[in-house]
Amino acid sequence: MKKVMLMGLFPVFISGVKQPLEFKYEEPIVNIEAKSIQPIVSEKKLVNAIIMVESRGNDSAVGDRHLVGNEAIGVLQIRPIMVREVNRILRIQKSERRFDLKDRFDKNKSIEMFLIWKNFHHKNSDVETIARNWNGGPNGYKTSRTVKYWNKVEQQLNKANG
Repeated sequence: MKKVMLMGLFPVFISGVKQPLEFKYEEPIVNIEAKSIQPIVSEKKLVNAIIMVESRGNDSAVGDRHLVGNEAIGVLQIRPIMVREVNRILRIQKSERRFDLKDRFDKNKSIEMFLIWKNFHHKNSDVETIARNWNGGPNGYKTSRTVKYWNKVEQQLNKANG
């Protein structure tokens, strides 16, 4: 397992934190069952592929405006329930760090939330499961409605590897 400072990957500026936040993750993520993409996908490539599918990289993207109060916001289209989940994970980890809903408009904070969620729930998952659960919730990988989403993410990964 490799220890990497998040600041080395994505600049994060957090007030009140005396030292850089550190995240442990395994890189590369190995997807043994992948058929159309290279079997090894880095975490950064996965995040970038999901960002392209979710918002085309638009920090200010607002999706599902009809769901007032439950809109998907930012580059990773994060809903309020995900902010609550990430804060729950941080409490479990005894971290004093917390996110606000407005943090979804910040690309770096959105990526940080994604990594906290992924590292907690998907430490050993393949990229398809991670992407489908990001789109469809805890059982997203089991539902047919997330297959189209996965195909879009996979297409972005193929572009990055091609």
